[in-house]
Amino acid sequence: MGEPATQEILDLRDLQVPGARPGRRHILSILVENKPGVLARVAGLFARRGFNIATLAVGPTDDSTVSRVTLTVDGAVHPIDQVTKQLHKLVNVIKIRDLEPDETVARELALFKISADADSRAQIMQFTDIFRGKVIDVSKRSVTVEVTGTDDKIEAFERMIRPFGLIEMVRTGEIAVSRGRAVT
Repeated sequence: MGEPATQEILDLRDLQVPGARPGRRHILSILVENKPGVLARVAGLFARRGFNIATLAVGPTDDSTVSRVTLTVDGAVHPIDQVTKQLHKLVNVIKIRDLEPDETVARELALFKISADADSRAQIMQFTDIFRGKVIDVSKRSVTVEVTGTDDKIEAFERMIRPFGLIEMVRTGEIAVSRGRAVT
C-alpha cells in the first residue's frame, strides 16, 4: 500500500474484499429538463441509495430545454434497476438509458500540466503525439497537454508522464452515446 504523499498509483482492485463482487459498470444516459435543481435531485437519489458516482458530465442537447446527464456507476443489476425506476418518478426526468458498454462510444477529456524543463520537453511532446494528444500551453517550466479518449487511454498517458512530474490533472468525466441508430 502506498505511503502518504507518494506518487505511487494504487489500483482499487487490489483493495477489494475477497469474495465481494462489484456489479458491472453502468453508463446511464439521462435526458432531463434544463431547469435549476434537477442535477441535485438526480445526484441526491444516487447518494441516498449508497451509490458512488464514478463520473458525471452534464450538458445541453440540440434542444435548449433539455440537458443530458451522463453518469457512470459501479453496481449490481438489481439496485440499478431500483434507482432507474425511482429516477423515472422524478418530474424533470424525460428518458433514461442504461447503455451497454459493448454498444457504446464513450470518451473523456483530460488536461495534464506536466513539469517540463528543456531536457524533458521533447520526450513529453513525443508521448503526446503517440497518444494523439495536443499541447495547449507551454511555459518555461511546464507543458499543458489535452488528451481525449477512453478511460484506459487517459490512465495510460498519466502513467507515461507521471515520472516527469505531474503538476495537475483535470478530467471531465465520461460522455457516451450508443452505436448506430438511436432506439426510442
